[in-house]
Amino acid sequence: MAKRFCYALDLKNEEALIAAYEAYHRAVWPEILELMRGVGILSMEIYRVENRLFMIMETSDDFDPERKAAAEAAEPKAAQWEALMWKYQKALPGSAPGEKWRAMDLIFDFKS
Repeated sequence: MAKRFCYALDLKNEEALIAAYEAYHRAVWPEILELMRGVGILSMEIYRVENRLFMIMETSDDFDPERKAAAEAAEPKAAQWEALMWKYQKALPGSAPGEKWRAMDLIFDFKS
């Protein structure tokens, strides 16, 4: 069974920046996709309402966020991607300095 992680982040609230951010996500660099596969990310969806983003990430059972961070730190293209994305992103209120995507807490779970 896969693990699920949910995160939130804001974008800078400028129409042109939001459009550019979405354009990058329609053509994510192959190195980023390969890194995601390599660390055990099985699927990822990002939703937007106004400038708020919500990410759902499904991973393998052995996925480790620290291993993902280490793989990103070792991949120059990942650092380049993150620096580029930070031009469009802004931290949620209450975030620690440099903190981007913040984990969300599950507060309701319905299964039929």
